[in-house]
Amino acid sequence: MSTAQIAFLKGHGTENDFVIIPDHDGLIELSPATVARLCDRRAGIGADGVLRVVRSAAHPEARAMADEAEWFMDYRNGDGSVAEMCGNGVRVFAHYLRHAGLVGEGDLAVATRAGVRRAAIAKAGTDGAPGEITVDMGRAVLHDGEVTVTVGEHSWPARNVNMGNPHAVSFVADLADAGTLYTAPAVSPAAAYPDGTNVEFVVDRGPRHVAMRVHERGSGETRSCGTGACAVMVAAARRDGADPAVLGHPVTYTVDLPGGRLVIGEKPDGTIEMTGPAVIVAEGVLDASWFAAATA
Repeated sequence: MSTAQIAFLKGHGTENDFVIIPDHDGLIELSPATVARLCDRRAGIGADGVLRVVRSAAHPEARAMADEAEWFMDYRNGDGSVAEMCGNGVRVFAHYLRHAGLVGEGDLAVATRAGVRRAAIAKAGTDGAPGEITVDMGRAVLHDGEVTVTVGEHSWPARNVNMGNPHAVSFVADLADAGTLYTAPAVSPAAAYPDGTNVEFVVDRGPRHVAMRVHERGSGETRSCGTGACAVMVAAARRDGADPAVLGHPVTYTVDLPGGRLVIGEKPDGTIEMTGPAVIVAEGVLDASWFAAATA
């Protein structure tokens, strides 16, 4: 494919931002270095990660899901590393498909490396603004064992929660205690997270209402993290003695992030749903010479 034909879009979900590369037939090779250059906020377009939009049947990691989900979200972190899942990314991915006229409002199945995720695209508002998107995020896996998160001289116990990708959730007195989050907080024991982890710092804002900051593995501190918000909701609910499987009814928390607000609910069967906005802010074509240099 000629580099002159490589289109891109820029979008975000609660300010967790992405470069979107439509590659429906899986013809574009994106190396880790190219992804990192795309995400560079000075030398590239700038983003927390890249969403490559590929038909499941055209991607070797997604072909087995093609009968269930036509589209595969090939997500990469800002440093070029491959990630299993991105909750905000699924909403932006679904919004792109709607924006491009590839799907309509209603239910949508999206293939990811963490399995098929189902989204519900709401109708546009009376002002024409896109409707919010609800994503079935699957079930959380809570691991036993003590985990500790450390930033500078501060250490906190953490809950090990897996949402298709790993999370260490710590409740703190003040979000500022997490420091700058330029570098990944230390997490121990290392064996709890052999492939690294996302780390969330959480404070209470009110009944079933929390706020958080997050250091995303491979991206640094981001303005929002959908899987992180889900992990935080589950950790907060268990801390508060609210287990939908025991209560027999859903439990919902509001989660405030630096980039906006998400509503996270857990059903009695363990299914977690995330609802929030998604926005497309720009679209264009990558400069051929720049892309050639980035892939060299």
